[in-house]
Amino acid sequence: MKSRRVVAAALLSITSLLATACGSGSGDSGGPVSLTFQSLSDQPAAIEATKKIVDEWNKTHPDVRVKVVQAGWDGVYDKLITQFNANTAPDIIHYEAAGVVPFATDGYLADLTPYVSEQKRADIPKGILDSVTVDGKVVGLPTEIQSYVVFANRSLLQKAGVTIPTGETMTWDQLREIAKATTKDGVHGLGWGLKSPTAAFVALAPGFGGTYFQGAGKDAKIAVGPGEMALPKLVDTMSTQDKSILPVTLTQAGTKALAPFYAGQVAMTVQGSFQAVNIAKDAPAGFDWVVLPPLAGSAGPAQAANPQTLSVNKDSEHVKQAAEFIDFVTNTQNLAALNEADALIPPTTSARDALTAKLGTKNGWNVILASGKFLTSAPYLFAGKYAQWKDTVATPAYQKFLAKELDADGLARALQDGWRNISK
Repeated sequence: MKSRRVVAAALLSITSLLATACGSGSGDSGGPVSLTFQSLSDQPAAIEATKKIVDEWNKTHPDVRVKVVQAGWDGVYDKLITQFNANTAPDIIHYEAAGVVPFATDGYLADLTPYVSEQKRADIPKGILDSVTVDGKVVGLPTEIQSYVVFANRSLLQKAGVTIPTGETMTWDQLREIAKATTKDGVHGLGWGLKSPTAAFVALAPGFGGTYFQGAGKDAKIAVGPGEMALPKLVDTMSTQDKSILPVTLTQAGTKALAPFYAGQVAMTVQGSFQAVNIAKDAPAGFDWVVLPPLAGSAGPAQAANPQTLSVNKDSEHVKQAAEFIDFVTNTQNLAALNEADALIPPTTSARDALTAKLGTKNGWNVILASGKFLTSAPYLFAGKYAQWKDTVATPAYQKFLAKELDADGLARALQDGWRNISK
């Protein structure tokens, strides 16, 4: 093992008695193998869907029993570090690609490559599979993904005489023109919660040819050029020149920016696709909304994928059985059920097609699911100190830029210099 495992070696030997996952059930005595599955699902429907999948597995696999340990997303990275160092990590680990890549690099995760069939590999788009592949090894299987989409108040667009786009994609220029056309009579064309803008700007950069990072781990290099700056500059233009973005939303979290959307203060809002379920539940009675086609920049509609994942603890006594359980969870039927419950996008083509056939146009599902085919690889996942750069460099710099405290050149310098400083 690498750096963090050294900490484990210094622990008192008694910690081995605390292991609740790796040695939780060997089956050597003839009894069933016991596996622990730490699930982060936090929505009631998703928790129930996960329970049904596990119950079905246990019913059909009496020799391998899976126990769900319900956790949550808050503080999960630090929790996993503690678990790995104390040798108490679960057999099956639910997380996201941005988190499992460093754990895989540090040697904590099993290589699942031998357990991924050619059929499943072909069912996962390459860009998504790349997000869970480290040094040529598959270190997790993707389960759920979000994209960024535009939700629109149909009535306000129609009132402004706007023809609602219906093609396979729409351009950012189209979005800008619609926002300008609907900015009148006390209404702004767009609300976008950019309190924490880094995730959105990095995820949407591929549509403009932006990658931000090249290389991996401590050797990753950053480059902030036209492709990376295109979207921040567009947002600034819409905000300061067109005045089509409701200013307060630029300082709000995404969910907070839904309130002015419901109130008719903005005609459109850019949100994570999962918000479709919240809009359907929380919007005022009679609120007429629609999901607009996926956004395309100068390089197309690509978005970087950071899927939720299932991985196996390398120190599990039952890697093979744990990998077989993950294969079961990620079959077409189960992925469709999980993503419907969480209002997210299945990472496999077959599950996305199955969910599209089931849900049709309800709550914009057809458009949201179609955006899944444009998800691609995310170089930032493999940049060793991305999380630190995101929190301490990028987010403050973007906030200053949107507040007109930095110009575009200053933003690019801050992003690049900040990365170089933390990578020393």
